[in-house]
Amino acid sequence: MATLPTTNLTLADWAKRRDPDGSMADIANILSQSNEILDDGVFKQANGPTSHRVTVATGLPEVYWRQVNQGIYESHGTTAQIDEGIGMLESRSQVDVALANLEDDARALRLSEARMRLEAMNQEMATTMFYGNTAANPEKFMGIAPRYSSLSAGNKQNIFSAGGTGNDLTSVYLVGWSDETCHFIFPKGSGAGLEQKDLGEQSVDVFNAAGAYTGKMQALVDWFCWKMGLVVKDWRYAARICNLKVADLSGLSNTQRVDSSANFATQLVHRMAEAIYRIPNLGMCKPAFYMNRTVHAALSRMAMEKQSSVLNIEQGLSSFGTARQYLSFMGIPIRRCDAILNTEAQVS
Repeated sequence: MATLPTTNLTLADWAKRRDPDGSMADIANILSQSNEILDDGVFKQANGPTSHRVTVATGLPEVYWRQVNQGIYESHGTTAQIDEGIGMLESRSQVDVALANLEDDARALRLSEARMRLEAMNQEMATTMFYGNTAANPEKFMGIAPRYSSLSAGNKQNIFSAGGTGNDLTSVYLVGWSDETCHFIFPKGSGAGLEQKDLGEQSVDVFNAAGAYTGKMQALVDWFCWKMGLVVKDWRYAARICNLKVADLSGLSNTQRVDSSANFATQLVHRMAEAIYRIPNLGMCKPAFYMNRTVHAALSRMAMEKQSSVLNIEQGLSSFGTARQYLSFMGIPIRRCDAILNTEAQVS
């Protein structure tokens, strides 16, 4: 399997470069445990505070065969510049001072109170990684799905339909991560990942369950902020297998029958193999498949039905050095991401 060059940094790598108080590394570890795309995604500092300007090639220069004493024409390539936005996701946590004073370790209490908030931010960020659409929500960043959303678009060769129709559809995404292909960004001059600040003791407004104001209390306040964007510098290094019908996956029927060669054009394993060969150079990126647990279960069952050797259980280490097992397809890791919906719109 292709390995990521050492110059490409993950969220965990950036966390290890923070100040040695441990807070950032703890948070990064929590997030990666429930959002597996963070184990693979490369993080790069943007060249601007609120966006990242990317220069991409749009046309190659002309080249010529010539004979002795024969001239050639001058030529040049063409480029375009694209500004990729950075979204800012925030939240605040507050713990009653009276409650904190009852605990031996107030920091642990505050972290336990913040965990649900962190999980909410993690789920929202994971959803945006796939479905963020700046046309509808300009405060977010553009995710993967809107970039691969038409079978007639310029990048249509990297979009594979699995033949499903209706409103119970899902997708599998293949991304080849590196500085020069696909990567996450964070603002210039800031740190990668989720930032946390202890704002100390403050007087805060308190509201009851009905939303009525009940007065003020003294609380220990924490602020959380996650600034991130996604850059697809070379669209050839990502692919989407769309229109996977959930009912067919669950029953291994119709478009996803494994006992019929007539379904090769829609079967998931065949579409995944085709997607791999759309990536120009696996050696210059770190590829990974992303799917939800419905598809993950169906893929495992397909492998058992066919007694296939292309799906394997691999042993490895997480970004934080802990032992882990993961499934791979043709040597490429398979990650579960529950943010991927079973109710996607049909791609046509």
